[in-house]
Amino acid sequence: MSSDLVSFSEFERTGWERAETVAAYHAVAPQITTQSAQAVLDAAGVKAGSTVLDVACGAGYLAAAAASRGARPVGVDFSSGQVTLARKQYPGLQFEQGDAVALPFDDQSFDSVVCGFGMCHVADPQAALAEAFRVLKPGGRIAFSVWAGPQRALAFGALYAAIQAHGTADVGLPQGPAFFLFSDHAAAAASLQAAGFTDINVFEAPQFMRGQDPGELFDNIRRGSVRASATLEAQTLQALAAIRKALSDLALRFTTGVQFEVPAPAVVSSGGRPRGA
Repeated sequence: MSSDLVSFSEFERTGWERAETVAAYHAVAPQITTQSAQAVLDAAGVKAGSTVLDVACGAGYLAAAAASRGARPVGVDFSSGQVTLARKQYPGLQFEQGDAVALPFDDQSFDSVVCGFGMCHVADPQAALAEAFRVLKPGGRIAFSVWAGPQRALAFGALYAAIQAHGTADVGLPQGPAFFLFSDHAAAAASLQAAGFTDINVFEAPQFMRGQDPGELFDNIRRGSVRASATLEAQTLQALAAIRKALSDLALRFTTGVQFEVPAPAVVSSGGRPRGA
């Protein structure tokens, strides 16, 4: 791994070890990301009796959804804080600390591998796909979700447009993979194919960011993220005020009654390990 990717990996790992970040993400993200959980499990072929590895499991939402189908999930995350929270949330399930690019499991151990919104935090996503291929049984499937691009996941579009207009995106963060790398359907399919997967499918699953206070959009992103949070912390107070207003204005555009509902779809990509591989 290059020195840039090592730095990025350390940056992400450090960020997700902060208790306040883990808590802020847990307070908001499940209401959004679990909206696409069933689509991910379907794409990975998860069913009763399946052995399932949930990579970058966070607090265990996808693993828990797999267990509710009668599957036998194991969650793995590089953040000890996330693993601790997952074990607290779901004490009957198994969660381990480990890296997506060096999974602590034997070859051909699982029927399915899933990953919910974790690929954008991995320094070397192609290596992570290779590891998923390694631990899958022949005939097994991988499925992972990422945020749709900023033209579709509107809060991210408004955020980064406002940063460009009122602040700066050049804040000295370690260089890592593009955040929206796998939002591109063709790029996701090509990466799966390069890792050896076949029977590839990429589609969009609907999701919404919901709340009552328009200011929640800005506050949730600022507190419950790593890359976006670090970028925001480097802005001037004047720029932050303008960025907050842009996100509040977006929420107001999608407010009906007392609640806003901003589109934030997921892109779900899946593929199978050939039975002869």
